[in-house]
This record gives sequence, C-alpha cells and structure tokens, in this order.
Amino acid sequence: MTSFQALRLHDGKPEPARRIETLQPGDLSPGNVLIEVAYSSINHKDALAAHGRNGIIRQFPRIGGIDLTGCVAASDDARFTPGDEVIVHGFGIGVDHDGGHAQRARVPGDWVLPLPRGLTLLEAAILGAAGYTAGLALHWMEHNGLTPERGPVLVTGATGGVASIAIDMLAGRGYQVTAMTGNSDAHAALKALGASEVIGRIGSPASPKPLEKARWAGAVDSVGGQTLAWLTRTMQPEGIISAFGNIGGAELDLTVLPFILRGIRLIGIDANSPMPLRRQVWDKIARDYRPTRLERIGHCITLAQLPEYLGRMLQGQLQGRTVIRM
Repeated sequence: MTSFQALRLHDGKPEPARRIETLQPGDLSPGNVLIEVAYSSINHKDALAAHGRNGIIRQFPRIGGIDLTGCVAASDDARFTPGDEVIVHGFGIGVDHDGGHAQRARVPGDWVLPLPRGLTLLEAAILGAAGYTAGLALHWMEHNGLTPERGPVLVTGATGGVASIAIDMLAGRGYQVTAMTGNSDAHAALKALGASEVIGRIGSPASPKPLEKARWAGAVDSVGGQTLAWLTRTMQPEGIISAFGNIGGAELDLTVLPFILRGIRLIGIDANSPMPLRRQVWDKIARDYRPTRLERIGHCITLAQLPEYLGRMLQGQLQGRTVIRM
C-alpha cells in the first residue's frame, strides 16, 4: 500500500489534537528503512505524550508510539531486505521521530533490530519497550549476583506493563516473587502470572528508620519516590534494586546507611541502550528470560480504539500490555 493510516498528534491547547489520518510515506520522518508495522503498543510515555504532559513532544505534528514490530517494506540499508521481521524501540521514536502508532514507519537502519529467533511479531509487541526494560533489569540484577537462592524478589507497581512481564520472567527463572499493588482486584491475576504473594502499597511513616527489617534479596521498582526509599531500607545484605520508574515521585529521600552497612546496590535502568546490549538482552528474552504467560499480559485493540485507550492508560485503568494490531 502507498497510503496508510496513523494516529497523528497536532499541537494544541490545553493538549494536542489526536486525529487518525491517511498519510503517504513522504509524510514520515526521514530514514532509510521503511517498515510495514504489524503491531505497536501503549506505554505510559505514549499516554503522557498524547495528552501534552511533561513536554515530551517538542515538535508537531508527530506520530506517537515508542515501539513497534513489523516487516521491512523497503530498505536502502544493505543489512535489511523486504520481508525481514524486525523490532524498533527507543532512539526517540514516538517523541522526536514518528513512531509506531501507524501502519507504516520509516527509521534509520541503525535503529532496527532483527526479530530474535523464537519470538513472533505479536509476542515481541506484547513485550515491546516494557518487556525489554524488564529483561534489562533482570540482566543487570543477575550480572550483580542475584540468584533464586538468595531469597524473595519484590516487584512494585505490579499491574503495570514492565512489572507484569518482570513477574513472569522472574517466576520462570525460579525466583520467589512478591508483587506490590494498590489494586485489590488484581491479586488473582498477579498470582496467575507467577507471584507467590501479593502485598499492598507501603504506608507513609512520619519518621522512617534508616534501616528496617531485611526482607528482599532483590527488587524491581517502577514507582520511585517514597517506595524506592523504603526499598533501600528493607533490602537484605547485598540486596539488589533495579529502578526505572517515577510514577510515585521523582524525589528520593534516603540515607547512605543501607549502602554502607548492608552493601545494597541500586541500579538505574535506562532502556535506550546501545544496539549490542539490545541484541544481547533480546536474545535472553527469547530464550532464558522468555515469559510463559504473555497471553495473560497482552490484549489487542484496533487503531480506531487507540485514542480512547491512551486516555485510559493515563487514568490508570489499564493492566498489563495493550497492543495495537495494525
């Protein structure tokens, strides 16, 4: 096809106008690989961008969507030929460069990752940037010595996309997983993903102790703020935290004592990794870290439904991963 449909964001007040439009390849951001998009997904960053939050998109019009899977339609890059199945996420797509919320995308070849053997395009889309973030967190935690024998691992913000996949990955690796959520209706679903225990959110202690009862060998934190500070106080000696979110706040009020008395490690997870690391982690996701419950985590919608679901994501009404079937 020459023309295609896309959800395009246009500058506006108080928030961008969101319109499904018919476009031509020439309307897309520049690049030397044209991709027929099979699937994209909804991430929290997509919802923020679509509603003009945090100044994420600085130049309009823009097609959102920070990840996509699909087949190469045309390529001026010798590494790719028409029909190749590929993944693209990060590198500014959906923010500074037109992204995956369209039936076509055009990107530089250096941003394109061949689909790892063992994954379908749909599975890779359910994983997407969220699954890569979960896999990268597990990669660095195990690199720093985390093993199932060390003890339980806590996953915060457990109904979110990254956290849901992390629970599945950890359980599949043999870890004892505790899920933390404020959604009392999600306990059964989280246990079905592999959590052995589900706990509620932490309270708000007025004068937290610098060290509390040591509970967790590892933690995957998507919340930040007070929750992340609490995690530092409750880790076992040599405990490992991977942190990648701030839905609970960007400020971090803590002391050095957990670091110098228990030797805990706090690892920041930046999913916009260089391509060699992406390949390594995606290969692990396709094999050693492969989730076994993706059908419970992901569900598909159409492009026409995307504007509604972006709003629902922003209101915290979505669980797991929402995938757009193009």
